[in-house]
Amino acid sequence: MKLVVIGFGQCGSRIADEFARLNRRARSMRGIEIITGDFAVNTDAADLSGLSYIKPDYQHRILIGGRRTGGHGVGKINELGAEIAREDGDKVIDAIRTAPHFFESDAFLLIAGAAGGTGSGAIPIMTQYIKERYMDKPVYNLIILPFEHEETTEERTIYNSATCLKSINAAADAVILIDNQRYVRKDFSLRNNLAQINALIVEPFYNLLCAGEEKKRKYIGARMLDAGDIMQTLVGWTVMGYGKSQISLFNLPFKGRNFRGKSTETHKGIQAMDEAISELSLRCNPADSHRALYLLSAPAKEMNMDLVKELGDYLKSILPEAIIRNGDYPREKGLMDVTVILSELSEVEKVRKYYSESTTFVHEIKEREEDIERKIGGIDEASKDLPSLL
Repeated sequence: MKLVVIGFGQCGSRIADEFARLNRRARSMRGIEIITGDFAVNTDAADLSGLSYIKPDYQHRILIGGRRTGGHGVGKINELGAEIAREDGDKVIDAIRTAPHFFESDAFLLIAGAAGGTGSGAIPIMTQYIKERYMDKPVYNLIILPFEHEETTEERTIYNSATCLKSINAAADAVILIDNQRYVRKDFSLRNNLAQINALIVEPFYNLLCAGEEKKRKYIGARMLDAGDIMQTLVGWTVMGYGKSQISLFNLPFKGRNFRGKSTETHKGIQAMDEAISELSLRCNPADSHRALYLLSAPAKEMNMDLVKELGDYLKSILPEAIIRNGDYPREKGLMDVTVILSELSEVEKVRKYYSESTTFVHEIKEREEDIERKIGGIDEASKDLPSLL
């Protein structure tokens, strides 16, 4: 599957930068192109300068709202981010057209942090614009939810997240939710933690996108998972999971002849599937999903019908209501990994929580503004008999 990737705001742009790195990796190690265009869009010029892999020209790093923000961001006001996207959205559309392999793309992936200003406000507007211009290609949103400390210390965080999620749910074909808190490593420095989180968010896409673009016959799976399978799976609220288990590079030729070896293969596969389900990108009840897929990637000799059947039965027991698609990709060495997508979720507790808390926040803000106006009015009243020097 080939994607056009567009990141909005600081968070979205940095993850789009990770996708550019992933594409370089696929091109150099596998001779495969999985990203046909990679763009970063922001109101802050300094953030755009901090990227590493997206081309540095103005058609790939796109500054919007320069007249209104002076290149210094929107200060977490996502309404302003949305206004700027309406005014400068054509810059993004024009840049997309410059991608030389754009018409090979299967879909768009738009990325933003839900809690910010530029990304949170711009992504629903641009999703709508792109869907109107390119009706034959699905538009998916990858939305990064805030850390717990952001939710507790910054009131605007939950409000921005709720308004962003409500808006994109009405516009995008699917919304892939990523909870930042699930990826935190306590002993990492701030810079390294964020870099590590961004890499972990992007990693599950690697085999998933490469599998359908593979050119070498020996690496094409018996049941290939292609763009059509992914498109049929991605609908509405979506989460992803990725799990892996190490395989000994020794004794590979002899495993299939021994009953213990065969049992170990199945155990390794179930272990990888277990990790993928337990490490989903957002905490949810898997049984609430109505569509799912999984991709098994391992050395060809490590994959067999028993393993595929066990994984399918295991996933079906967890997702009784879901239509499940699957595929295999005989690429990895010394590793068995499983990528899982659960889509068309009927219940997402965290999203519901954002909505309910934001409704309360809106009422509190109105009451606070009215109280401030009354106090200011009292001060003005006290000075009414004084002459003015203006």
